[in-house]
Amino acid sequence: MSSRHSAVRGPRRQRVRGVTGEHAGSTGPHPGALSTAPRVTDQRRSAGRAERIFTRLSGAESNDLAGVLRNETIGGALMLGAAVVALVWANSPWSNVYDTVRETTVGPAALHLDLSLQTWAADGLLAIFFFVAGLELKREFVVGDLRKPSRAAVPVAAAIAGMVAPALVFLAVAMAAGAEGPALRGWAIPTATDIAFALAVLAVIQSHLPPALRAFLLTLAVVDDLGAILVIATVYTASVDFLALAGAAVLLLGYALLQRRRVRAWWVYVPIGLAVWGLVHEAGVHATVAGMALALLTRARPDPGEHEAPAERVEHRVGPYSAGIAVPIFALFAAGVPISGGTFGGLVNDPASIAVVVGLVVGKPAGVLFGAWLTARFTRAQLGEGLSWADIAAVGMLAGVGFTVSLLITELAYEDPAQVELVKTAVIIGSLVAAVLAAVLLVRRNAAYRRLEEAAAEPETDMA
Repeated sequence: MSSRHSAVRGPRRQRVRGVTGEHAGSTGPHPGALSTAPRVTDQRRSAGRAERIFTRLSGAESNDLAGVLRNETIGGALMLGAAVVALVWANSPWSNVYDTVRETTVGPAALHLDLSLQTWAADGLLAIFFFVAGLELKREFVVGDLRKPSRAAVPVAAAIAGMVAPALVFLAVAMAAGAEGPALRGWAIPTATDIAFALAVLAVIQSHLPPALRAFLLTLAVVDDLGAILVIATVYTASVDFLALAGAAVLLLGYALLQRRRVRAWWVYVPIGLAVWGLVHEAGVHATVAGMALALLTRARPDPGEHEAPAERVEHRVGPYSAGIAVPIFALFAAGVPISGGTFGGLVNDPASIAVVVGLVVGKPAGVLFGAWLTARFTRAQLGEGLSWADIAAVGMLAGVGFTVSLLITELAYEDPAQVELVKTAVIIGSLVAAVLAAVLLVRRNAAYRRLEEAAAEPETDMA
């Protein structure tokens, strides 16, 4: 699994209202961003402080906060911070409070929505995550790199091979270690890429890396997300209420027709989206599928004279909620696994946990690299401009950061709480190892590109 989530887009016009000058459209904090209101005297400020302290943010302040949350580094940091809080909380003297909060049930029982907070985070908030990921994927297919088969072939093939290889590695390692039956249900766990985490790592390092590398990673990750949704819908769905599913399909058809009629009213779409989510949940299919389905039906090509299509507009507005709220809260409820002296001993002796770590750290990067090489070798497709195979190897390792979606699949694959906790720990360990190794490789590639830039600049300096 985008806390994630940065839009797949080309250069955008400056569109942040209330911020002017060089900071307009910025995706990060900047000096003076929250000081656009007129100055007031100290007396007026003191007199009005109590009344204004809890007032709503101004338009400029809200836009600036949303811009900060769109920053890939911030989104990844929030998710990682939430995971750290969960781990510390679950292993503290207040772990019983963590368990109580996570299992607290809220929601209307009459609608079969009396769910625990943990389930609301996984089924509800992650639907927002997959909605944003789906909007990115739709825009890529319609107006982005994926609209040209020659440019899309390599990253798409890398994504597919990057899902098949870790699944095969998981099965091979697990069966070699003696696993059988239910333990093998976790084969899909190492197939996912956490788009928010991966883009955050790349954003920290990419000062001299070619822009095509980010586009490659983003395309790979969103195709991964689509693959994860298909796996969840087909493999981890026990039974289906076809009547509820048919109702969701009818509403999705209505949503698509409204998009074709160019209806823009948000108050029409929100109830439809909520109803689709509820019906998909009632059908027994994991409700995150609703988010991806709605996104893929959203219009992504702007009309003549239209500044931006609905897919771009909605992603720009919903993305900060996904990165700043949905994904961090899911991480808070999903990553809190108790770790003791016996945990690592249990990991070493658990075939599924070993297979998850090997699948993420070895299977995922090997699959990405092999899929990209095979496609470039036997078709006319080529790597993006300025990319080398060393870059693809580094991105392949970064794709081994499974985290969000891998944690979700873990909860769906296993019923035994002890097994779930062991495999979640393995997901966290494997993702961190992959992130560290990828960071090392990317730092080396960044240094190599910096040297090339410096060497290219030397003749100009000498001529001056």
